Amino acid sequence: PSLSPGPYPVAAQQEFNALVAASIGFDFDAGRIDTTTHPFCTTLGPRDVRLTTRYMESDFTSSLFGVLHEAGHGLYEQGLPEEDFGLPSGSAVSLGIHESQSRLWENHVGRSRIFWEQWYPRAQGFFPQLAGFPLEKFLRYLWRAEFSQIRVEADEATYDLHILLRFGLERRMVSGQLAVADVPAAWNESFRELFGFAPEDDTHGCLQDIHWSMGGLGYFATYTLGNINSAQLFAAANREPEVAGAMAKADYLPLLGWLRNSVHVHGSTLDPAELIRSATGSLPSTDDYLAHLKSRYL
Repeated sequence: PSLSPGPYPVAAQQEFNALVAASIGFDFDAGRIDTTTHPFCTTLGPRDVRLTTRYMESDFTSSLFGVLHEAGHGLYEQGLPEEDFGLPSGSAVSLGIHESQSRLWENHVGRSRIFWEQWYPRAQGFFPQLAGFPLEKFLRYLWRAEFSQIRVEADEATYDLHILLRFGLERRMVSGQLAVADVPAAWNESFRELFGFAPEDDTHGCLQDIHWSMGGLGYFATYTLGNINSAQLFAAANREPEVAGAMAKADYLPLLGWLRNSVHVHGSTLDPAELIRSATGSLPSTDDYLAHLKSRYL
């Protein structure tokens, strides 16, 4: 399925995205949203958290899910103990936990039916071309599963293949088996093996991410860890009746409160596995993640 044709004006996207970010609890008195080529979140101080996203006039959901993802990071940063800023007790415990926060808000909240039952009428107000585009058709568009050249535009069903590709190349680079100069060719070969076709150019291939250029070798695996942890945390949060009930009314503060008390407040005082066990009652497991993928895509 395809989305109702654009254009979706950038100004309308910015207004809608800010409304959604505020509704999930992002504090605009301690942060902001700006425009970039590749979405990211950065913290400049205990009350200065910057989110960025990119805009496509052909698809308003691209910038929205960028904002939801980065707002998940931002909410974690804003929820850490402010008085301990710069100390372990006031710092995020790991990238795998950090990515769990972004993937939770992006996928478990933002791509859910319950979210769009509340927000789709509002989106239609911002984007009139959606007026004749039924919610069910829109959800089929959101839940489509198809191969993409670009990691950040991949659906949940195929996203981890992008991580598998990068993780394999990273291991070969770190071990000395793969020279940096040979990465483009190795990328294209591995991509073809996993996806069945090669990217059109290096911009859509090995140069699409910022991570390696900033020395972030080994980072990509944290996205899959984040997927696993986010599903386990979201399942645990939904066992609290007030959390699920509130989300049906577009009230996300009980969920945020649960994350504040179960994840954010601990900073780095618990290691990641202990934090997940403390929050969910079980050590990290793929069970909830696999159940989530099956329920949405099968």
